[in-house]
Amino acid sequence: MSAPLKVLILSASSGSGHIRAAAALEKVCRANPAIGEVVNVDSLTYTNKLFRQFYSKFYFQLMRNVPTLLGWFYDNLDEPWKTERMRLMLSRLNTLPLVRMIRKLQPDLTICTHFLPAEIISYLLAKDAIETRHAIVVTDLDVHAMWLSRHFHRYFVANEEARVHLQMAGLPPDRITVSGIPIDTIFSEAKDRTALCRKHALDPALPLVLVSLGGASEEVVTETVRALSFLKSHAQVVIIAGSHEAVRAQFQEEIGRLAPGPVRYRVLGNTSEMDEWLRMATLLIGKPGGLTLSEAMACGLPMVIYQPIPGQEERNSDQLLEAGAAVKCNHATTLAYKVDDLLSQPERLAELAASARQLGRPLAAYTVVETLLARVGDPPVEIPHQEDSE
Repeated sequence: MSAPLKVLILSASSGSGHIRAAAALEKVCRANPAIGEVVNVDSLTYTNKLFRQFYSKFYFQLMRNVPTLLGWFYDNLDEPWKTERMRLMLSRLNTLPLVRMIRKLQPDLTICTHFLPAEIISYLLAKDAIETRHAIVVTDLDVHAMWLSRHFHRYFVANEEARVHLQMAGLPPDRITVSGIPIDTIFSEAKDRTALCRKHALDPALPLVLVSLGGASEEVVTETVRALSFLKSHAQVVIIAGSHEAVRAQFQEEIGRLAPGPVRYRVLGNTSEMDEWLRMATLLIGKPGGLTLSEAMACGLPMVIYQPIPGQEERNSDQLLEAGAAVKCNHATTLAYKVDDLLSQPERLAELAASARQLGRPLAAYTVVETLLARVGDPPVEIPHQEDSE
């Protein structure tokens, strides 16, 4: 009997999705008897302060204040292997503590849910500095060029289109698994909506509109509440405000200014029961981040896409719209109209929900872990530089 494996899961806290995907994988790994040790690390904690701020705070500042610039960078850097050497040099200069930690741990298997640690592991493999099986889990529907690594064992992607894209970029097709994006396994459990509504003091006979605008600015908070105040449908609106108490208070203040109407409002902070809120909801209004949309699709919940981040979330939007699992609202002025229109068409809502459910992959985390354990004999892959293959 072979010895239990040591697994290192590496993410980065530039957006919550990478961290949540890592947590979902950790949960599955810890439950598997073939795995003896699991270490889950935010890679940015092993970098210097300036680099860490660039990767996290700078990203959020761009997202909130200059999203068009963020989208410009995203689109212009999306050419396979274009910025590979520059990015690797920058990463190597700022991740020496991360490299030391990896070499000391000597994991049998590494699973990366962010491209920063993925390229570091790839570099270490190229230099024969470590021996590990390297798995890369892409956490968006679209695969940006920054996810490309030359040394790896297996890629996991959200859908067939992403698999084809990687194959056309030169990756061997037998090393690309369409798994979906890993989400908490709780989304694979069956739960009764009526019982959940009673638990959370909601009316199961009324539609529930869930609003999730992570990282929303003050301006977005104000315009969203004012837009929803024009709803004509009798409905319940629950707003997930997240961990920022000031944002939650602002939502409450804006709701307090509204005249009585057909809508019942509630504002929540962080919740450990997000799966229950998604199961109770009729519609989700929000930004289509990879984890958010994956959780919604697992629950068969259609989205009203609103305020997507230029770049990855706009590309996620394209795929949801193409699949018929979402509609998009481009202006706050028409948000209430869009929601009312959908709530007035139960057949269309049912079609959107069915399309969402078809996209859902609630067992993605299991697929990743079980595939890796079943393919322990796979040799490493090396993608040569173009000049090396000429």
